[in-house]
Amino acid sequence: MPPYVDPIPPNLSDFARNRTSLCSSGVRFSAGVVGVGCIRTGCITSGASCISCSCINSGAVRPGADRLRVMTSTPGPPGIEPYRIHVADEVLADLRHRLGRTRWPEPAPVPSDREATGGAPGGWEYGIPLAEVQRLATYWHTEYDWPTHEARLNAFPQFITEIDGESVHFLHVRSPHPDALALLLTHGWPGSIVEFLDVIGPLTDPESHGGRAADAFHVVVPSIPGYGFSGPTRTAGVDSRRVATMLAELMARLGYDRYGAQGGDWGAVITRWLAVDAAEHLVGIHLNMVLCEVPHTADGGVSLDGVTPAELALMADMARVGAEETGYFAIQSTRPQTLAYAQADSPVGLMAWIVEKFHAWSDDWTRFGDDALLTNVMLSWATGTANSSARLYFESQHAGTHANQPFPHRITVPTGAAIFPKELFTPPRAWAERVYDIAQWTVHEHGGHFAAFERPVELTADVREFFALVR
Repeated sequence: MPPYVDPIPPNLSDFARNRTSLCSSGVRFSAGVVGVGCIRTGCITSGASCISCSCINSGAVRPGADRLRVMTSTPGPPGIEPYRIHVADEVLADLRHRLGRTRWPEPAPVPSDREATGGAPGGWEYGIPLAEVQRLATYWHTEYDWPTHEARLNAFPQFITEIDGESVHFLHVRSPHPDALALLLTHGWPGSIVEFLDVIGPLTDPESHGGRAADAFHVVVPSIPGYGFSGPTRTAGVDSRRVATMLAELMARLGYDRYGAQGGDWGAVITRWLAVDAAEHLVGIHLNMVLCEVPHTADGGVSLDGVTPAELALMADMARVGAEETGYFAIQSTRPQTLAYAQADSPVGLMAWIVEKFHAWSDDWTRFGDDALLTNVMLSWATGTANSSARLYFESQHAGTHANQPFPHRITVPTGAAIFPKELFTPPRAWAERVYDIAQWTVHEHGGHFAAFERPVELTADVREFFALVR
């Protein structure tokens, strides 16, 4: 644990909760505790402060900021502050109220090919079924216990800093082995730091989880700017490459000149940009979503040179994925603001939009469990970041740094690839080697897009094995 970790003292928590005032939207907040809906345009009590936007004593409160937190005043490295999650009671009460007043759509019709067999209405081909959403919403409303999950999150040392005009929240868990290698773990959409909670212990303290001391890591898990406790982004142009630059700066501030990086989804895109712009600091990168262009023959066909029969079988589902699983990609890359009004107002709407992807993109979505799925949703709902998280698609599309756009670079950093069969894009190794310096290529029997979340044991083993080659 780094020397600047300082759990919040109870007396400071009580002090902050008792110093309440009103922001211009009429919601309570406190010194060091930000209320839901606070906006920059001025609060009634000018002495109140929002530490996350560096506007102490200015009376300005960041829009959509964490609704959320209590922070200590203990200094860390320059520009870094300890952070502790606290979702205000008013936010939880408002959530319960909205869940209890959900206006439900009709169920999807029974497809004609099921009518003769008495098929149940509303298959997943129309989107997440009404019955499944109602089941999850009922559990969220009546049984789900946020404080339990908040406490689990707060068990990890976490901090916040400002980089390039944006807030960056992160977990920083030091290994008990001081000479451990630093490892940056970056999530994607619609995920969050919740995806990595089950791999942090095995990575930082391998001896307690069946590993070797030589495999230990100091782990840094950021909330991508615009996601979760980083809060909504404040500036235009926060694309994947800019995020990579921010995370490189974060690692420098933490004193890590040499480290590894791992990611899937946006985490894979961001890690790839790190390997371009901060290659001198990386000992290796590990990806569980390997992005590369499809090579073509001279007559325009797909080149299958070096592709094995097993890889062809693994690719068989890619055409269906392109046709049926990319609607979200199109709208978030073009009109995220229009989508945001529904997601900011309806917790059930937000939950359905997110949870449907965990079903569609996993090998066995029951492995996540309702509590973990809803905790991931809570990190978007409680922080008001549904809009800004989707906006990463728009900004990257317009900057030319999106996952589906040409990537005119050769990655020379050693690369480990973990291929899970239900991943959205499963390229052959021959294609990947055109872009990456592949040092390890492992095809797993089970698992999907959210590898750390769905298959933490397998991913941990893969990460350990790869970085043992390049430490």
